[in-house]
Amino acid sequence: MDLWLGLMSGTSMDAVDAALVSFDHKSLQVHHTASLPYPDQLRQRLILATRNQANPDELGELDSLVGQHFAEAGAALIDQSGIDPRQIRAVGSHGQTIRHQPSGNAPFSTQIGNAAWLAERLGIAAVSDFRSRDIAAGGQGAPLVPAFHRWLFASQEQDRCILNLGGIANITWLPAASRKPIIGFDTGPANALLDAWCLDQTGRHYDEDGHLAREGATCPELLASMLSDAYFSKPAPKSTGKERFNIDWIHTHLKRFEGLPTEDVQRTLLQLTVTTILQQLPQESAEMAVYACGGGTFNHLLMNELRLGLGSVALHTTADLGLHPQWVEPVAFAWLARQAILRLPGNVPEVTGASGERILGAVYLP
Repeated sequence: MDLWLGLMSGTSMDAVDAALVSFDHKSLQVHHTASLPYPDQLRQRLILATRNQANPDELGELDSLVGQHFAEAGAALIDQSGIDPRQIRAVGSHGQTIRHQPSGNAPFSTQIGNAAWLAERLGIAAVSDFRSRDIAAGGQGAPLVPAFHRWLFASQEQDRCILNLGGIANITWLPAASRKPIIGFDTGPANALLDAWCLDQTGRHYDEDGHLAREGATCPELLASMLSDAYFSKPAPKSTGKERFNIDWIHTHLKRFEGLPTEDVQRTLLQLTVTTILQQLPQESAEMAVYACGGGTFNHLLMNELRLGLGSVALHTTADLGLHPQWVEPVAFAWLARQAILRLPGNVPEVTGASGERILGAVYLP
């Protein structure tokens, strides 16, 4: 039995999540999982890098430091599992997104975390840089997880929407029995702005369970200003990140609302996440069910507001489909590594906009 190791750190940049899994024809077994938080100093440096406050020397050093941290996360999981590393066919590393610019004359998406450190530290093949090939083929390079969502979560009987509530929210609509093409794109911010405002105002990296937002009230005028951002009405395929939705974006919209209480801004940002998701959900099926994953599933206020907005459409988490919400993305990158090693495509062209299916990822051999 081949084992595959997936490593993921999203736009929240709190920790590297690691999952050790095996795959069958249409099923998987999660053998072991672990998380390795970023040291505070490294996390702060990464936050500054996403805000264009890093020179080439800093970016090069961060590339190595993040690669080393990913390698330590993988090594820690292997040690905890007691598995012989020779049983692991490959490790798939998402890396840490610093900049995502899939449009323009020279589109690119930069994930740092040099995977050579993985191959050296773990002694197994390491697959990384999953986005570049899709972008070279004319795609957005994101979101990449819809291919895995289709493989694991598609149903013959039920239309399903997989909603990822990471720093950025993205959806994958999976029509029953594959009778129509799947739909997938980033809807906009999920936790990114909530975390940025909480850090800016309180020094805490995130609003645990929405406590700060619960103390506030939505400001309709501020919400309307934020909803005017052209990204939300842009047609798919589309993807975004912290290069657009960040603390500076919040302060730009707040210029007309001086004196608004911190908690009201937090509640309005939460409502922005809810509204932009609900406005962009496919309306093609009254029988659709939504299955959420990602860190936002632990924010009960966010989940309750989504549940209210969905009305008769059921909201679950992917735990109801057999995979805990926290581990969907690291498992997805283990699957993407498997696709690369087996020379199988990892993208969905109708989602990313690429000109066709492509094998994704660069491989560092052990």
